[in-house]
This record gives sequence, structure tokens and C-alpha cells, in this order.
Amino acid sequence: MNYRHSFHAGNFADLVKHALVLWLLERRQVSGPVTVIDTHAGAGVYDLTGDAARSKEAEAGIARLMAAETRPPLIEALAAEVATLNPHGGANLYPGSPLLVSGRLRKDDRYIGFELNPPVLELLTGALEPFAQASGRGGDGYDQAKAEAARAPGAFVLIDPPFEKPDDYLRAADTAAAIVKADPRAMVAIWTPLKDMETFDGFLRRLQQSGAQNVLVAEARLRPLTNPMKMNGCAMAVLQPPAGAEAAAREICGWVAGTLGDAGAKAEVWTA
Repeated sequence: MNYRHSFHAGNFADLVKHALVLWLLERRQVSGPVTVIDTHAGAGVYDLTGDAARSKEAEAGIARLMAAETRPPLIEALAAEVATLNPHGGANLYPGSPLLVSGRLRKDDRYIGFELNPPVLELLTGALEPFAQASGRGGDGYDQAKAEAARAPGAFVLIDPPFEKPDDYLRAADTAAAIVKADPRAMVAIWTPLKDMETFDGFLRRLQQSGAQNVLVAEARLRPLTNPMKMNGCAMAVLQPPAGAEAAAREICGWVAGTLGDAGAKAEVWTA
């Protein structure tokens, strides 16, 4: 599956990912300065009147979130960020993880986002210009994240690949496991699509084979996993999750699945 993010920006999977990332960042900041490392940062901000308008995924995602009359606190936190980016109302612009994280950095925090595609890297660096503690860099995010995490004890690493390459699942699992093995204080969150259980189970097995322990898995399934050509749901695997992560993930995944999903949609949160 080629996951071009400008096409899918603001969809249900972004809501799960970004609401949980905001909560994880807040929890990480409690213990002191934090360095956030983003392996596949993307453009930083997305115009939902472009590619995303053709896919209509944002209409079924962030547009419905913003129109909801009631939202639980962790969903409300994401809605507030989107509202800030759209001061005149609506949701024409959607913030990616670089903008969401950078807007919450404190004086001694840092954000480092890696992007391999030069035109997208140019957009990323432009989006991060207002934030002195944030930077966008070119290069292979998997290798760069491991090297950067080694220089930043207790880093928070976000792995969110486009799944354009057949080894993305393997490299995501291996990179995450290597980072927490080298630094048990580090925390890694991996986003994946849910298409079929065979692919997802293979990813979880790779995490285990790579030595990962203490992994929280949060799934939001919007429809049965019967069509491997569609993104039927999404998942976040969090290595070394903080206290309270299970409850936070249940709140987020439960709202997304229950509000945006088809009949039979469900959320599952468990420890691998």
C-alpha cells in the first residue's frame, strides 16, 4: 500500500495517531526535557482542499470530529489544535505530527523530523520555521533515528512510515526494538495501517523477535479486516508506554471506532 499522506491527511487514522501522540508527549514532558524524533515527518501541515478533498477521507475524519457535539478530553485536545490552525472555522488545514509536537515544545525540548523526499522536506522546513527548537532533516529516518536517539537519552521516537516499501514493517519493528534496547528510558510509538491480520500479526512477531518487551497495542477497527486492499483500521504500538497509556488509548480508539466506524467497528487495547 502506497500511503501518500497528502491524500489521506485528516482521516480517521490521523485522529488516532495524533490524539495519542499529544497525550504521550504531555506525559513525557512531566519527567523533564524531551527530544522527539520523527522518522517520517512529512510536510508538517496539509491543505485539505487539495489531494485530501479528492479522497474525501478528511470529510469522514477530521471534519466529523470538528462537527461532533461532544468529545472526550483526549479527542478535544486534538480538536483544539486544529481549531488554532483554522482561526476562521472549519478544517481546511490539518497539522501533522511535526506541527502538533513543535507547538508544544518548551524551552529545553527539541523536535527532529526526518524526511527522505526533497520536495516534502522543503515543505517541512518551512512549516517548522516558527519553532526555534524544531528542525527538519533529510535522510533515511530509520537509521537517523537510531543515531539521534543515542545522543538524546529518554527520547520519544515516532515511527510513521508511508508503507511504500515491502520492508517498512520489518524496519519499523527492528528500529523501535533497537532504540529501547539501547536506552530503556526511551519510548517509541509506531503507527501502522490495519488491512489484514496476517500482515499485522507478522509485524507484532517481528517486534517480539527483535527483543521488544512492554508493548502496548491500540487498535481502532472501522470495519472487518476482510479486504486487504483497504485500510480497515489502524494501530499504534507503544514501546515502554507511560502509566495511564492503556486508558488513554481506550478513550481515543473507542471514540474513533464508535463514532466514525461502520456497524461492527471496535477498539482493542492490549499488551503484547
